[in-house]
Amino acid sequence: MKAEDIMTKDVVTIRGSATVAEAVELLKKKGLRALVVDRRYENDAYGIVTETDIVYKITAYGKDPKAVRVYEIMSKPCIVVNPDLGVEFVARLFANTGIRRAPVIQGKLLGIISITDILTKSDFVDSPKGLVLEDRIQKAIEDARAICTDRGAYSKACAAAWDEVEELQAEAAHQKAESMVSAKTSFEEYCRENPDAPECRNYDPKSSFFQ
Repeated sequence: MKAEDIMTKDVVTIRGSATVAEAVELLKKKGLRALVVDRRYENDAYGIVTETDIVYKITAYGKDPKAVRVYEIMSKPCIVVNPDLGVEFVARLFANTGIRRAPVIQGKLLGIISITDILTKSDFVDSPKGLVLEDRIQKAIEDARAICTDRGAYSKACAAAWDEVEELQAEAAHQKAESMVSAKTSFEEYCRENPDAPECRNYDPKSSFFQ
């Protein structure tokens, strides 16, 4: 699934010049936790103001929300998500940055995606991406062996096929927070079986880097 499959399309926006009191009223009225701050002109960046911004920056210091403007407490430019981004990568983006929601933008504002959307609308329970990736790796390995048998161990097609396997395994290792240095890869197994293949002669299994 992609971000566009689970995002909320009915996005509520607010002007940066609006008061924080107006933002609070809009949040209450719509039952929201964040508002996207409109761009001032075509090439301007979008912003975002959240309930956390208001509580941490206004309430916590006893400031008058009617005297403070949204642009004074918003995040701009805010982190945005491409609608084609896979849900697992959206989740990883949120984990790495500590944010809970982000506008979905491709030229224009399309929607907003949040942790709640990922939890309630995505298919991560029924289709864990780690298992899907393992299936893709096994398929890529089978394809690589078949291509190398058909085209020859020294062919460019063979090397390209194993490159794809390596990329998938690198992604799997990243998901599991494992080091590629210590990971035993199928490419290393292939090189043990075909030590004279050009790509294997340039490969150092101890470092997992080409020389």
